Amino acid sequence: MESRIAPAIAAIETFTSSFGSKPSAIVRAPGRINLIGEHTDYNGGFVLPMALDRSVWIALRPREDRTVRVQATTFDEVMSFDLDSLQREGHTWIEYVKGVAHQLQLNHELRGFDGVITSDVPCGAGLSSSAALELSVARGFATSSGLEWDPIVMAQHAQRAECDWVGVECGIMDQLTSAAAVADSAMLIDCRTHTISALPLPVGFSVVVLDTGTRRRLQDSAYNERRQQCRNAAEMLGVAELRDVPLTDLERAARRGRIDDTTFRRARHVVTENERTLLAVAAMGADDVVQFGELINASHRSLRDDFQVSSVALDVIVDVARGHSACVGARLSGAGFAGCAVALVDSDGVESFESHVLQNYEERTGLSAVVFESIAASGAMEIDITRFM
Repeated sequence: MESRIAPAIAAIETFTSSFGSKPSAIVRAPGRINLIGEHTDYNGGFVLPMALDRSVWIALRPREDRTVRVQATTFDEVMSFDLDSLQREGHTWIEYVKGVAHQLQLNHELRGFDGVITSDVPCGAGLSSSAALELSVARGFATSSGLEWDPIVMAQHAQRAECDWVGVECGIMDQLTSAAAVADSAMLIDCRTHTISALPLPVGFSVVVLDTGTRRRLQDSAYNERRQQCRNAAEMLGVAELRDVPLTDLERAARRGRIDDTTFRRARHVVTENERTLLAVAAMGADDVVQFGELINASHRSLRDDFQVSSVALDVIVDVARGHSACVGARLSGAGFAGCAVALVDSDGVESFESHVLQNYEERTGLSAVVFESIAASGAMEIDITRFM
């Protein structure tokens, strides 16, 4: 985290310029990359993400009233709202701030604040920029209003804000990772019980993010459609969530015509992805990086063929990544449709790997990728502002 403080400095400087004095506090919440376990969180399953060393930051100063005034550094306009008269208005970034405020004040008395938001988490890339914004806002309200910080409870509030206010029926993975991640660790999350286990990453291997340069908005994508298809599958199979379905039972239902082919394939991805995630955890525990990489590769095939959330750009960048000898596995990461993939790479070969991906991806697609290694960061927190001033 400390190696990426430029957004924090920018937030403090913009705050001073916009509001006429220095902020009194600064908070941050990270984006995430998911190593394996995709589209399983809203099916009560297992995921294995880690927090990125890229975050949304908010420099802020509490107010005595219930007005919130915030500015994003990418825009000049300061936007404001009253906590006593919240209303949905369009689909801009301020709706995430309002949504978190609405959800928090169902259970807490809030004070307003003045704030400036900065970020180095790419938007729309499948790196959970929205959850990072939500959790940084929640952390900001915790600071301004003196709220106890319970990362799991705050993650639940943020998830409800995105589902109920913004209109994206997301699972809990992104918010839990941004709220509760442990530095230098991947997080095995049981999305039914919200229990979290921190697991050390493979020694000698690096997590590399592969940004295709393509973008999507979840409100405009087939994300909610996929979620509904999973609900339909669970209903057809007589279970509460697809986590409860053994693969043999799913295949038997398909043979007997109880489930149509498309719904079967959606469910098969979820069922096998849960299995792959737990096998990946076992492989990590056994230091079997080759097996871990094979499971990552299998995850991409399932997302591409059964869940059908990949894209040409994602398929190409994954194929290019696997073509380098230092790469042990690569897959799309996040909701899909566009955005980023993730690769597990021998640390000694990262520089060569990055050059290989950049050159070959552009030759095959005409697009420019962004490729960067990331360490596993800690979850949302308030930082001593004097470190930046």
